[in-house]
Amino acid sequence: MNSRDKGKRGEREAAAAMSEYLGCEARRGVQFQGGQDSPDVRHSIEGVHIEVKRTETFNAYNAVEQATRDGGGKVPVVLHKRNRGEWLAVVPLARLKELAERLRNAND
Repeated sequence: MNSRDKGKRGEREAAAAMSEYLGCEARRGVQFQGGQDSPDVRHSIEGVHIEVKRTETFNAYNAVEQATRDGGGKVPVVLHKRNRGEWLAVVPLARLKELAERLRNAND
């Protein structure tokens, strides 16, 4: 399977999962924005950067570092899914309370 296609599909799946589980608007970033600098998922939760990893092998620390670097100060959240697995969310513990507040505010 082409890893680029798998990544695109993963971004679309992650956006759909965010909509379902978090009740927010979400779309694949590049598809929605049209540029390579777009985030993996564009969504309606202010101050949160989403990085999507749809892979069997996963390094949480590298993924969080990338999300932190790309997020420009936003709360970095990595969504990860293995084949036939469930979506996991990885966030630095030090930012978890801030993420909870941003999720609460998004649903008010």
